[in-house]
Amino acid sequence: MRGETSQTSANDRKDRPGVIAPPLIYAGFLLVGFALGFFWPLDLGFGAWRYPAAAMIFVTGGVIAIAAVRQFKAAGTSFDVYKPDSALLVSGLYRHSRNPLYVTLTLAYLSIALAMNSGWALLLAGPALAVMRYGVIAREERYLATKFGQPYLQYKASVRRWL
Repeated sequence: MRGETSQTSANDRKDRPGVIAPPLIYAGFLLVGFALGFFWPLDLGFGAWRYPAAAMIFVTGGVIAIAAVRQFKAAGTSFDVYKPDSALLVSGLYRHSRNPLYVTLTLAYLSIALAMNSGWALLLAGPALAVMRYGVIAREERYLATKFGQPYLQYKASVRRWL
């Protein structure tokens, strides 16, 4: 019995993309941006309008995130990068973006940086997206191609990565 449990755990560890949780990446870049701003302020001069703009961006991301998570639950698969995928999502939001949850994290990041008037955090959005693209999404794409094969490759060829 123990051998089976141990084997299953080893298989579970292999059956995932092997990435750092994306919210941690975005949070890390935000914290670096805020720290840089503490030592070398970079105020971009955004006025009070930044608060309603940031709120609208954040709410938009939240609505998209709720819809994406519902799709995962309806398909019976997890959106947790530390768990195996059991279904390939290609409908709903996933007809327009292969990564709507990462779009929502980007919107949340931008809205927080804007609300905090953090020029450094806004400037670090580009490097954060590069880390996401090459450190997370590329690994996930390799994992999904291995796991789902041709259906994923066809989907990947027909739907954009972001928007």
